[in-house]
Amino acid sequence: MNIFYIVLIIIFMFIIGNLIFVSKHKHLLIILLSLEFMVLSIFLFMLFILSYMNMNMYMLMVFLVFAVCEGALGLSILVSMIRTHGNDYFQSFNLL
Repeated sequence: MNIFYIVLIIIFMFIIGNLIFVSKHKHLLIILLSLEFMVLSIFLFMLFILSYMNMNMYMLMVFLVFAVCEGALGLSILVSMIRTHGNDYFQSFNLL
């Protein structure tokens, strides 16, 4: 398979993740899953580009560390929201 098609599929994955994130959803869990899907598509894009140019993969490790930290923070926000409000609906709490 040509590298152009692989990059095109990865960009399509990122756009789909953005559309899910931007569209109006009620649940925080769906938004967190779309963020993780976008992180996965960026990781695959970086993997293919760095392997195509025969460069070091150290940046991927740094990116994965930040992705894991982002996922852990999102899950901790989800757990604290469920403990305080009883659900993960955005309509159940006020931001002000």
